[in-house]
This record gives sequence, C-alpha cells and structure tokens, in this order.
Amino acid sequence: MGQVSKVLVVGGGIGGLCAAIALRRQGIGVDLVELKSEWTVYGVGIIQQANVVREMARLGLADDYLKAGFGFSDVGIYDGATGTRLVRIPGKSLVGDQYPANIGMSRLALHELLSRRAMELGAKVTLGMSVESLGQDAQGVDVRFTDGSAGRYDLVIGADGLFSRMRGMLFGDTYTPRFTGQAVWRYNFPRPAEIDHLAHFQGEHGNAGLVPLADDLMYMYVTSHEPDNPYMEQAELAGRMRERLAGFGGLVGKLAEQITDSRQVVYKPMEVIFVAEPWFRGRVVLIGDAVHAATPHLGQGAGMAIEDAVVLSEEIIGEGTLEERLQRFMARRFERCRFIAESSIMAGDKEMERDHSFDRIGLVKKMLEVTAQPI
Repeated sequence: MGQVSKVLVVGGGIGGLCAAIALRRQGIGVDLVELKSEWTVYGVGIIQQANVVREMARLGLADDYLKAGFGFSDVGIYDGATGTRLVRIPGKSLVGDQYPANIGMSRLALHELLSRRAMELGAKVTLGMSVESLGQDAQGVDVRFTDGSAGRYDLVIGADGLFSRMRGMLFGDTYTPRFTGQAVWRYNFPRPAEIDHLAHFQGEHGNAGLVPLADDLMYMYVTSHEPDNPYMEQAELAGRMRERLAGFGGLVGKLAEQITDSRQVVYKPMEVIFVAEPWFRGRVVLIGDAVHAATPHLGQGAGMAIEDAVVLSEEIIGEGTLEERLQRFMARRFERCRFIAESSIMAGDKEMERDHSFDRIGLVKKMLEVTAQPI
C-alpha cells in the first residue's frame, strides 16, 4: 500500500503550517520549506469561523487559539448608510460550550502560534528556500531545492498560495489567478464594547465590517469596485480608503475619519483561482489557495486551507494505494471548496452589479449550514 512516513510541505502560510502540525500529530516526518527568508505576515486580522474552531480543536490548538484571539458567537448584518441592524445571526459552537462559535485574531498572532507549534512538534522548517524541480516514480518524489540540495519524500504537499509555483509544475499555465474587479481595504482600531461580534455593513457601492481581534483591538474591512485594478501609492492609501467609505454612516462612518496613517492600511486586489480537476499528480498534491483561492466575502478562505490540511493528514494514513487515499481526500474536499469559492465570487459580483435583490443574509446562513456539516 505504501506507507507515507516522510513528507515535504512547500509553503509556510496557514495551510502549510497546519499541514505540518496535522502530519506530525500522526507521527509523520515533515520538512517544510518557505521561500521567504524571514517570516512575514500579510494582512491585519482574520475570522476563524465555527468549522475552523472545530478543526483547531482536533489539532489540539483550540485553547491556544482562544488565548491569542477574541471569541464571539454572532454575526450582525447592518444597513451601511444608517448603521441600523437588519439581523443578528446567532452562532453555534461545533465543539461544545467551552469554545465560542468564532474567533477573531490578528494574522501575526495566528502565524506565531502555528509556526511555534509546528516546530515544537518536530517539523523541520527551512526559510529562504523552495523547490527548484521535481521528479517522481512509483515509490517517491525526488526534490531539488533552490539552494542546490536535494531530498526524497513519500509525498509532497504544495501549499504555496495563490501564485503557486508548485501548481505550475503540475498543471503548467492551465490555471492562472483572475482579478475579480474588487479590492479589500483593512485597518486596525481600538475595539469598543459593542463590537463583540462580527458586524457587517451593507453599503451602496461596497460592504464594510468590524471584526473583534482582542479585548482592545478590532479591524475594519471595506470592499470596493476597482475595475481597472489600479496601482495604489502607499502614501495615498489612507485617503483612498476614506473615499471608499463615503456613504457609510453609524460607527463605520465615524471611524472612517480616524483612518489617517497610510502605513497601517492593508490594500489587496481580489484574485481568485479554482482548479477544476484532481489536485494531485502522482505523489504531489496541492492544498489551500494554490487550488481554490476565494474572495473574502464569506470569510472562509483560510478555513478551507485548514480543513484541507486536516483531511489530508487523515486520509494519507488510511487504507489503499496512495492514489486511492488522495482520491478520498478529493471526495471530501472538492465540492465543499467549490461551493465556498463560487458563492464568495457571486457575492462580490452582486456587489459590483449593485443587485439590491441579492439575499446576502440567506447566503451567509447557507454558508454556516454547509460548513457546520462534518467533512
């Protein structure tokens, strides 16, 4: 059947680190390589919804997660112009009352937690290095690294993100990222007491939200239509973000006036990709944004990568040939990830079309229903 005892993980982001943690908990040897020579984290904060909290509990990380972030239950949807609440959707923990349904945390805190745990569990992590070339046979994969060294592995996992080089090695230029026409802006603020939940504000030209990250910290996001994907000078980002918040009232409108430091604005064009065929070739498999990068409209991009990592670690120690095990991984992941990818893109498309008949509340409820199901 071919036991998997040594795995290479390519990419040190959320998906790659979770894969390393999950594999080490199964007793599998892990080398992880990351192209960046120093750990750097892009972004401000992240929402970890109930399905992700469930997977963190399975990885033994839920307590550390809660300490590093801010637990909350509900999602509130508000009218962007007035700040009036339209609905508050109650959250439901999937791992018992001892944990909240959702956790908001800074990306830096999340990365520090995951990288520390991966190394504590014995994963060998090398920065400033990636894969130069691959060659595989029925028994393993020969890897040549960018520093000239080499290694042989039972399985290689590509978790190197939206612009994955590993994807190119498997599929050539068949799949390339696509700009959706939108961008997202993020900025940190002190957290007022009333933001004890995810607060989403529906605007005329885009949507905004406030996400608690800690007792004293939250972040704001706002989406905008940027049809020409313009280059943004860093010095202009604060003013540009304020412009995108024109028309928002209530708390969001008040906070917009406080966006003054362009260095603290995180701006990201939305780019997506979905590999519509099996995500593996032989003994090389891709996970996370390398194969299903979605827009942030449903807050599930990182969650899908984390689920990928956990499910893959379960399947590769199972019965059958490695191909059969990877096919089972695909059976558990493909439709779930496609639903998130397509639904997230649809939500963004409806924003750009200014389709006021679009039932965003219904879509959020459907997403919560789907992701609550066992994987």
